[in-house]
Amino acid sequence: MTIQQLRTALRTAGIPPKGLKRELVSALQSYLAKEIDGESSLLADKQDPSNSDKRISMMMETKSVEDQVQDANSFSKVSEVQQSRRTVKQLQIKGKTVDVNAKIVATEQKKSACASGRMTSLTKKKASSDVDSKYVSAKNRVTLPVNQSESWTILAHKKPQKGWIAYNPRTMRRSLPIENTKFVKILSWNVNGLRALLKLEGFSAMELAKQENFDVLCLQETKLQEKDVESIKQSLIEGYENSFWTCSNTRLGYSGTAIISRIKPLAVRYGLGISDHDSEGRVVTAEFDSFYLLSVYVPNSGDGLRRLAYRITEWDPSLGNYIKELEKSKPVILTGDLNCAHEEIDIYNPAGNRRSAGFTIEERQSFSTNFLSRGFVDTFRKQNPDVVGYTYWGYRHGARKGNKGWRLDYFLVSEAIADDVHDSFILPDVIGSDHCPIGLVLKL
Repeated sequence: MTIQQLRTALRTAGIPPKGLKRELVSALQSYLAKEIDGESSLLADKQDPSNSDKRISMMMETKSVEDQVQDANSFSKVSEVQQSRRTVKQLQIKGKTVDVNAKIVATEQKKSACASGRMTSLTKKKASSDVDSKYVSAKNRVTLPVNQSESWTILAHKKPQKGWIAYNPRTMRRSLPIENTKFVKILSWNVNGLRALLKLEGFSAMELAKQENFDVLCLQETKLQEKDVESIKQSLIEGYENSFWTCSNTRLGYSGTAIISRIKPLAVRYGLGISDHDSEGRVVTAEFDSFYLLSVYVPNSGDGLRRLAYRITEWDPSLGNYIKELEKSKPVILTGDLNCAHEEIDIYNPAGNRRSAGFTIEERQSFSTNFLSRGFVDTFRKQNPDVVGYTYWGYRHGARKGNKGWRLDYFLVSEAIADDVHDSFILPDVIGSDHCPIGLVLKL
C-alpha cells in the first residue's frame, strides 16, 4: 500500500497524515482498534501484521467521503454537522461496517435544524451491536454523551430493536418525591458472597448507605453459615438495627438471603413453609404496615439445566402461590435475583442463550405464568419499556466492561400498588459482585 493511499485514508478518518509509512500504518491501526468495540474484539489485536494492509486496502476501496465530517473533540463537546447532502464513508473491516457519522450527537444538529426547520437524522447503527455508537439518544429523553468509563451507557445488544436505548441512571433516575410525601426506599442486591464483599478493598457498606439513604436493604446469595451471622450483623451498617437472615442447611457457603431495615417490621417469616424448598435459605419475608416485602433468591436451573424441571414445576408455582396468599391481606413487593431474563431486551445475546439457564423458553413462560399473569408488575420494565438495563455480568470475557449482561434482578409488586411506584432503578456503578444493586421508591 502506498504512502499516498495511507495519507488519504488517515485524512478520511480525520487523523493528521504525518510521519513515515510505519507511523502512518500504526496511526490507522490505532484508530480502527478504537472505533471497533473498545476491546478490539473485531480487529483481533494480535493478528499477523500482513492482515492490517488487507484491512486498510478494503477500507480504501470503499466510497470516499464527499465532505469530511468533523470528529467530536471530547464527550462534552459536539462537532457541528452542516445540513447538506453528504455521503458518509463506511469503514469496512472483516465484513462489518462502522458508520463514521455514528459518532456525532444530535445536539448541534438541533441548533442548525431550528434554522432550517428540519432535523438531520443520525445514521443508524449497522451490523453487529458489538460496534457501538459513542452517543445514545431517544425520543423524550435527555441525551448526554456516553462516558466510556461508564460501560452501562453503551447500548450493547446482539439484536437491538428500533427505539431501544441504554439505561443511564445519571439521566433516567427520578428525583425523590416532593417534600411531605411519605415513601419508602428499598435496595436489593445479590452480593455473591457477603464476607468477600465486605473484605473488598474500596467497598464500604456505610458509604452505600450514605449515598442511597435506603430504608431497607435486601440481600441474596450471602453464602453465610448460621455461625457467621452475628459477627456480620455487628459490622455491617450502623443505624439499621433490624436484620433477618436465613442460611442454607444443606450446603455450607451456599445461597442465603437477608433483609436489613431501619424500620422495624411487624413480623418476619423464613422460607415458603414447604420443607422441600426451605433448606437452602432462599426466602425472607418481612411484614410492614402497608405491604409484605420478600427477599428471594430463585434457584438457578444449573449446568445442563439439571434443575429446570424442579424450578418450573415446583419452585416457581410454590412461590407464586405463597405471594398470592400473602396478597389477600396486603400488597406484596417481591425482590431479588429471580434468575430469569424475561424478554429479549433483558439479555445481551438472546439467540446464543436459548438453552442457557435463565433464558430458556420454559423459565420465561414460567415467569409469566406464575408472576406476571397473576397480577404482579415488573416495575423496571413498566417504567422503562424501551430501555436496555442489565443487573448481572459474568466474570468471563470482560462482560461488564462491554456491558454484555443480563437483567436477572427484579422488583415485582402487586398490581394494586404498581401506580404508587415512583422509581424503579438500577445501580450499575456499584461493583463488588457479578450483580449490581437495584432500587425501588414506593409512595405510601
